[in-house]
Order: sequence, then structure tokens, then C-alpha cells
Amino acid sequence: MTTPIVALQKPKDISLDEIEAELGKIWRSQSGGGATRAATFSMVVYEPEEFQQLLAALGFYDGPIDGIHGPLTKTAITEAQKIYGLRVTGRVDSETLARLREEFAKQPAERIEIPNINARGFSISDAIAAQNPCRIITLSPVLGEDEGVTAQVSAYCPIQKSSASNLICCEYITLRGTKAALERVTDLVASLMIPELPKFVWWKATPNPEQELFKRLSTSCQCLILDSCYFSDPESEFLKMQELIEARTYIADLNWHRLASWQELTAAAFDPPERRAALGEVDRVTIDYEKGNAAQALMFLGWLASRLEWEPVAFTEEGGDYDLKHVKFNGSNGRQIEAELAAIPTADWGEIPGDMVGLRLTSTNLNADCCTILCSETTGCMRMEAGGSAQACRTEQVTPMSDQRAESLLSQQLQRWGRDMLYEESLAVVAKILRLLPA
Repeated sequence: MTTPIVALQKPKDISLDEIEAELGKIWRSQSGGGATRAATFSMVVYEPEEFQQLLAALGFYDGPIDGIHGPLTKTAITEAQKIYGLRVTGRVDSETLARLREEFAKQPAERIEIPNINARGFSISDAIAAQNPCRIITLSPVLGEDEGVTAQVSAYCPIQKSSASNLICCEYITLRGTKAALERVTDLVASLMIPELPKFVWWKATPNPEQELFKRLSTSCQCLILDSCYFSDPESEFLKMQELIEARTYIADLNWHRLASWQELTAAAFDPPERRAALGEVDRVTIDYEKGNAAQALMFLGWLASRLEWEPVAFTEEGGDYDLKHVKFNGSNGRQIEAELAAIPTADWGEIPGDMVGLRLTSTNLNADCCTILCSETTGCMRMEAGGSAQACRTEQVTPMSDQRAESLLSQQLQRWGRDMLYEESLAVVAKILRLLPA
């Protein structure tokens, strides 16, 4: 249950005193109803992507403005891509977003008055609420003229204690305004996070160290949460993330957790003693991924190289239909390793942009027992098996985790937060690879 939302609608930037005063009223009204104030952590959620707002304004979408790439959103994106002659994927890539912004700019001003067009940020994911946050501050950029920052506050009480009738409630604060307006209240946003509790920032955008709001939040939280599956240019964003980590910012990339099944099966393939020794013979790696986002492929290659102590020495981009990328490594045993990353056009686009499709590990030593092929359930192993090899290959299908949505992965992240050294070591190798690209 939730209390009624109290809106502070003023044509000026809201103040901390006004927000705290409204929260005080809410808790005083709840004091006789058995509500207990949660005290686990604070979280800022920055929701900048306006794709649903644009789709609604252009007449393609009439669902909730919640930022979730569900069936209604996918259908709307597909229809827009067909109408505007774009590549049909059902997902918002950089080209689609640019075209939606362009078409919206042509619309008359009254289009902005469409009901709920700026309603983003009024809901809270149950997956997050279940972790008992003390306070969630959602920053929701709006379309239109800069009329200052407004706030809406409520108590959110989703969890019933098993031993009592009390409700465990969190404070939910939504700040709304144009991107420029939200930038002006950077100090306010930082001050709303509870000082004595862990602080998380879920930044639903590309990292922007030049932006004052991003800079302030990333340095004042214990964990900065990103999702590289929606980066339009993961190569440049990974370099920014590595610089943040080197500056002692703890980063969690939700897309990293989607690789767990691939990592586990790869490791399991070399568990048998007779194959373990052959692992050092691997010197050819092929990774296929869904065209449009190389983040998973790069992170997996970084993980593999970090585990096997491969040092990247060359990185070239060949391009072509498969947007081929080639990386060369020097192994600790003096062996030279070559890796190829291929972006595969697929007929059935998955929910996550850039999902890994297939992996092949082989050796130029034809006597080595190390050939391994892994492939996703949806695409089969045809391309990988067609690669040709005189070795007998161990072939398995990878079953993805049951729920790859960002909200679900975030819920898991909140339960185990702490520095992930395996991720940081893998990203460090990815950064080394990317820095080898000729200018």
C-alpha cells in the first residue's frame, strides 16, 4: 500500500526544507497505523531515457511511462522503426532515439500536453522495494520548457512483517524537471541521501564524468550501478568506467551478471583433469554476439584473458557485415592468442541488446583436447560448428538466467553489494584492449 502522493507544485526549484516538511506530515499521519520506517539504504535512480515519452507523443505508445522494455514498448518501437524506415529491432538504438527526438521536435507545442507524457518515475519496482530501502530519490527529466524542479513525496509500504502487523515503509521522492533544471539541484539531491546508511546510485544512462550531477553522485555513493547493455558506444563508455574505478569509484554493471551462465559453462568444460592441462593450449577464440552492442562480448573476452593471464598487444576493427574485431594477446607461456568478435544479425532480437550468441575455443595444436563450443538456446551452434576443426569439440547450449531484467538483477546486486574484484580485473583487461585501437 502507499499513502496518497503529496505534490509540491511550484514554478521554482524545490527546497530541502519543503521536502522534509512533507515527509514529516506523512510519517505523523502514519504513526498510528503501525508503519515502521525502513532503515537499510538510500538510493538515487536517474531516469533520463525519454524513449517512451517520445513514442507516446508521436502516437505509437499509450502504456505506462516506466522505462521498462516490455511487450508494449517493443511493439511501439517496432512500429516507429517501420514508419521511419529504420532497421527493425524492437529496441531503442542510438539511430532510433535520434530519429524520435527529431520527429518530436517537429510536433506542435500542444503535443506535450498528452496525458502522462511526463509521468516517468511515479512507480517503484517491487524487486527494489523488497530490499527495504530507507529512501528512494528518483530523478525524472521531463520534456518541454524549464519551469523549475517539482517534488512529489510518498511512503511506500510493500512488505508485511511476518511476526507483527506493522508495515515496513520507505520514503519515495520524485524530482521532476528538465535536464538543465535537475542539474541545478545537484546539492539538494546529494543532501537527500541518508548520511549514516549505505548509498546507491542507479544511473540509467551512459556515465558522464563531465556532468556535475553525475560527478557529485558517483563520488558520494558506495556503489554506482550501470547497465552497459543500453550503451550506444560501449567501447568509449568502458574507458570512462575504468577511469572511475581507478579513481576508487565502486561500479556494478548489471550486464556483467548476464554473463554468469557463459562463464560457468566455460569453466566447467575444463574441470575434467584430462582437459585442464589442455586449457593452456587454447590460442584461438571466436565470440559471436547480437549485432548492436559489443559490451557482453568485450567483457567475456576480458574475463577469459584475465583468468588465463593473457596480455593484449593489438586490437583492430575490420568492420564488414559482421563488424569484425580482432584482438591479439601474448600468453604467459609465450603462446600467441588470437580472438575474433563478430556481430551477428539475428532474425529474432532478444530482450537484451548485444546478448552473446556463441563461443568457440580452439588451438592451432591439433592434438590438444581443448576445443569447446558454447551457444545460446535460441540460435543454435551452426555458425560455430561450421568453423571447421580437426579436433573433437565439446559442445553445449547455454541457458540464460530466468530473469535478465535490470530490475531483477538490481535486486540481487543490492543483496550482495561490495567490490567485485573479478569484474574489475576483467574490465581492466577490456580497457587495455580498447586503448590499443589506433587513433
